[in-house]
Amino acid sequence: MNKELITYYRNRAKEYEAIYQKPERQADLESATRILQQTFTDKIIIEISCGTGYWTQNIAKTAASIFATDINETVLEIARNKQYENENVKFGIADFNNWEEANKYCTLFGGFIWSHILLQDIKEFLTIINRFVLPGGTVVFIDNNYVAGSNTLIAQTDENGNTFQERTLQDGSAYMICKNFPTENFVRECLKEFATDIKFIILEYYWLVIYHSR
Repeated sequence: MNKELITYYRNRAKEYEAIYQKPERQADLESATRILQQTFTDKIIIEISCGTGYWTQNIAKTAASIFATDINETVLEIARNKQYENENVKFGIADFNNWEEANKYCTLFGGFIWSHILLQDIKEFLTIINRFVLPGGTVVFIDNNYVAGSNTLIAQTDENGNTFQERTLQDGSAYMICKNFPTENFVRECLKEFATDIKFIILEYYWLVIYHSR
């Protein structure tokens, strides 16, 4: 995982969830929450890059259990301090790129991680993801669509087509962060050798993909 990205999310931890307060996104957030809760009902889940636990808290309402992981202890501290009424969540610090997890799970969830993966690294990323999931297990990703006026402007594009945003925190520190906005066709093409039963759901501000691992 890119070091600047890790530093950015560590330093952004306390202000991270302000993004979910945008008025124009509330209907989509309700729809996405409903889809995820239905998908994860009674499932045993491993969550990668759980961040501050915004989605962890929502999906824990219907899941059997969640093992929520992140590379940053700062965000995990916030996630741990949330209320989980079913007491079905445990947390662990982990870099999924370099993590040998002995257990394989029936279900994996990754919220807003796909967009931070360099385009040239997507296949390696999906190979790693499948290592955590039983064959035929369910994998779910949610991420952003680019909507002008709601998303941070694209600051630059590299030779591989990766797009980058300059993100500025409340303390004035600025970071150049990879943030890609893939099309449905691109996601489906990437998943061909890794997935079956691909279901792509597009909302106004977010997209979700749900599939079974090969």
